[in-house]
Amino acid sequence: MKFFIDTANLDQIAEAQQLGCLDGVTTNPSLMAKEGIKGNQNVINHYKAICDIVTGDVSAEVISVDYQGIINEGKALVEIHPQIVVKVPMIEQGVRALRYFSDHGIRTNCTLVFSVGQALLAAKAGATYVSPFIGRLDDISTDGLGLIEEIREVYDNYGFQTEILAASIRHTMHIVNCAKIGADVITSPLSAIKGLLKHPLTDIGLEKFLSDHRKSQ
Repeated sequence: MKFFIDTANLDQIAEAQQLGCLDGVTTNPSLMAKEGIKGNQNVINHYKAICDIVTGDVSAEVISVDYQGIINEGKALVEIHPQIVVKVPMIEQGVRALRYFSDHGIRTNCTLVFSVGQALLAAKAGATYVSPFIGRLDDISTDGLGLIEEIREVYDNYGFQTEILAASIRHTMHIVNCAKIGADVITSPLSAIKGLLKHPLTDIGLEKFLSDHRKSQ
C-alpha cells in the first residue's frame, strides 16, 4: 500500500519523505489556504516546491466546476511538473473531464467520492485514482471502511486499474484497516503515519536494553 501525506506544509512533507516511506502528496485549496498560499503564481511555485521534495505523485486540485474550465485548469497544472496528478471533483462535468484526461494521457485523482456508484463511474471514465472520503462518512455514522471494501470488490470483479486512494484518514487505525481490506493508497496527516511507530512494549523494551547497557559500562 502506498502512503501519501495530505498537506501543503513543506516541513511536514519533508519530514515524511525523510521517514523513508512516503509515496506521494495530496493537496487541495483548503490546505493551500491553511499555509497562507495565495495568488496563482504562488500556488504554482508551492507545487514546484512540493515536487522538489518528493519523488512520487502530487495531486493538485482544479477549482472550476464546468467541463472546459476543468480541462483548461488541468492542462495548466500538468505543465507545472511531471509528478502532478489532476484532482477532479466527482460531478457530472468532472466525469466528462476524467475521460478527456484519460484519452490524452493525463493522470487524474477523482475526489469527493462517497459511494460505490461514484467510484464505478470514475473508473469507467479512466481515473488514475479514486478518493473515497472515509473519515467524513464516519463523521455522519456511515461505514467509511465498508465503502473501501465495496469499491475493492467491484474493481476486482472487472479488473479496473483505477487505484483506491483512501482519503479523509482520521487516525492510525484507519491506515491499518485500509491495508487489511485492500486500499491501494492512503493519504493522511503526518500524525497518523507516525502513529504507526508507537507501541508501549517497544518503548519498554528499548528502555530495558538501554538500562542494561548503561549498567555494563
